[in-house]
Amino acid sequence: MNFLAHIYLSFEDDGITIGNFIADSIRGNRYKHLPERIQQGIMLHRAIDTYTDKHPTVRQSTKRLHQNYSHYSGVIVDIFYDHFLAKNWSDYSDTPLPIFTENFYTLLESNYALLPIGVKRMMPYMIKDNWLLNYANMEGISRVLNGIDRRTQNRSKMNFAILDLEEHYSLFEMEFTEFFGELVTYARQKYISLA
Repeated sequence: MNFLAHIYLSFEDDGITIGNFIADSIRGNRYKHLPERIQQGIMLHRAIDTYTDKHPTVRQSTKRLHQNYSHYSGVIVDIFYDHFLAKNWSDYSDTPLPIFTENFYTLLESNYALLPIGVKRMMPYMIKDNWLLNYANMEGISRVLNGIDRRTQNRSKMNFAILDLEEHYSLFEMEFTEFFGELVTYARQKYISLA
């Protein structure tokens, strides 16, 4: 899953949210210096990723993209799924998405000292362009795919994946909906076990 899903699956627990968000920037066990709740958020993130990568519905989504995007297919599906979460946000949260994203940006800023350098570099762009809110529209998703393609020096061709999303939109959305309910149940159980 991508940023928005990981933040959502932190269940409004500040330390867990920070850990769940920064986990991709932390290698191995280089998180032992962080507060315990942030460490637990990192572990929750990793559990979510493992569950997601093995899930048959997610594999169905990635298989549709594999011929064109090879090992980048999983990254693309993560972004597509964040789009469907943002688009259908009111099905999952009583807090409107603009307020949810602002609360998250405020949390990030108040924990700035704890963030890895890569996150600190990315954060101003994320907040300025309000990535999380803009996942809800196709233009926002297209910008994300273009940005990642640039970071791969145009090797991934992910900028073209917006066409795949348009072509198979209802299929991807159906797969997201089917999968995400199961993921929420799994993540909530994992979260409770951390307490």
